[in-house]
Amino acid sequence: MSAQILDGKAIAADLRATVANEVKALLSAGHRPPGLAVILVGEDPASQVYVRNKERACQEVGFHSELIRLPADTPEDRLLAVVDELNQREEIDGILVQLPLPEQIDEQTVIERILPTKDVDGFHPYNVGRLTLRMPLLRPCTPKGVMTLLERTGVELEGLDAVILGQSNIVGRPMALELLMARCTITVCHSRTRNLADKVRGADLVVAAVGRPRFVQGDWIKPGAIVIDVGINRTDDGKLCGDVDFDAARERAAWITPVPGGVGPMTVATLLENTLQAARLHNN
Repeated sequence: MSAQILDGKAIAADLRATVANEVKALLSAGHRPPGLAVILVGEDPASQVYVRNKERACQEVGFHSELIRLPADTPEDRLLAVVDELNQREEIDGILVQLPLPEQIDEQTVIERILPTKDVDGFHPYNVGRLTLRMPLLRPCTPKGVMTLLERTGVELEGLDAVILGQSNIVGRPMALELLMARCTITVCHSRTRNLADKVRGADLVVAAVGRPRFVQGDWIKPGAIVIDVGINRTDDGKLCGDVDFDAARERAAWITPVPGGVGPMTVATLLENTLQAARLHNN
């Protein structure tokens, strides 16, 4: 067996094209384009790459976009004041504060300062709470993007045994809520989980988000399983790899995402979807 590849780049391109068409429809109906503001604090190289990708994506689909750069020593109250200003601006539908933030700033305080209807990252407790209650509004981008990938497999998710590696607020926890809403049976694993390999071996669906290169071994994968690799790691030779040993896992899985080109592009495309959704909320 050799797994079918879930091509995140191609699927994300389809999503961007759909968003671009809907933006044209908004403009034709006399509405303004959706507006996204991204705040970047400091000079973290990875964050700068992510922000550039988001800027390009916004231009491609016809969004109004703004990038606000702040120095690394920006105090928390200054960042909160910027968020407050963006909350009040009618032409801004979505606010994204690029994480991680410098140590003098409390990330949760900043997240909670964003209006829930402008929280296009989907991290505000209001939006996470709605997801918990099966009443989703703006959903966390990476888990929502994973759900779009899973839809493309055509596999019925209801009743599958799903194992999630990682319990972060950005991926692991909301991913569990998404899959629970899809009627999977969920196991969330973390650094204190016992018999981890055995738990993964029983999974019909594996979502790996631990940030450790090739951590999930090929022989952990149940034959015919779906493998979603959220990790992105740079090895000593400068190459990118995921949290899953791709070559070995591919020989056992039915579907698998590559790294790069799997989940990453879906996160940005889903951010655009969320911003379009926020614009509709504001137009209504």
